[in-house]
Amino acid sequence: MNKKYLDFRTDMADERVDTYKRVHNLSEVDGIEVVSNTQDGVITTTVNVLNENGEKAVSKKIGKYVTMEITEINYLDEKGKEAVGNLVAKEIKEMIGTDISKSVLVVGLGNIAVTPDALGPKVVKSIDITRHLLNYAKELVDENTRCVSAISPGVLGTTGIETSEIVNSVVQKTTPDMIIVIDSLASQSIHRIGNTIQLSNTGITPGEGVRNKREALNKESLGIPVIAIGVPTVVDMATITNEAIDKMIDSAKNQVNDFGDNGVNKQDMLKMLETFEQDTRYDMIANVLNTQNYIVTPKEIDDVIQLVSDLISSGINIAVQNV
Repeated sequence: MNKKYLDFRTDMADERVDTYKRVHNLSEVDGIEVVSNTQDGVITTTVNVLNENGEKAVSKKIGKYVTMEITEINYLDEKGKEAVGNLVAKEIKEMIGTDISKSVLVVGLGNIAVTPDALGPKVVKSIDITRHLLNYAKELVDENTRCVSAISPGVLGTTGIETSEIVNSVVQKTTPDMIIVIDSLASQSIHRIGNTIQLSNTGITPGEGVRNKREALNKESLGIPVIAIGVPTVVDMATITNEAIDKMIDSAKNQVNDFGDNGVNKQDMLKMLETFEQDTRYDMIANVLNTQNYIVTPKEIDDVIQLVSDLISSGINIAVQNV
């Protein structure tokens, strides 16, 4: 495999950057800028894909990707949830702007009947919808209210219609100025499930992280800006195994380096450990386990989806009304 073009098994931009650096033994990637900071227990990492070189390296479109990892998400009290919601709102507001004359269509992707895939529809249920009020009962709302509408288009398997076709039809009929789309994502680390929110201004390709790529929802396909928000809710079985082997190899390398002068050829042992390259080992594991299509999610996924959907819907409601 040409290591220049990796077959990523994650939707997360920062994970793709880390993988590319590790495989190519780099400290930074040409065409990509990464900035991190921590506030209110949230580690925010911004990945800016600046040019074609960066785009090719991580297979992400030129644009901005913000990852918010909430370290103690399961222990957030109401004050903590409010703080996180405000941080999410701040990032959304930076992407959609503060002009409340610009109408917003919120699109919740996913299957409400499959819990790990229900994030989008769950968020839509808690969005403050105003389009109908502005159209038919304007006297009931503040004059500075932004026009917000929402839709949960379902999935191809239950509607028989591609999501992109439904969204495109709604856009043509209702003519929003921008879209905020929410979807469940895939991660390459079990530790990021349910505690990480990714936002981007480049749209989204549904199913990309679980090798079920559908038509993209972005400015090129819909004609208006598309802000994507997602949370990793699944990891495939081979990725979990791959991550475990990574940790075992790192541990073995450390032990080799700690060996004394006892006749052990350290360089030969390190070379042997590096035999399994990151970009080829995944396929080897998947073939051995025959579990390439097995997707894993935590047993408490119901609570996870409810919590992160509340945080995201709160952030959207704050951001779109510019309060």
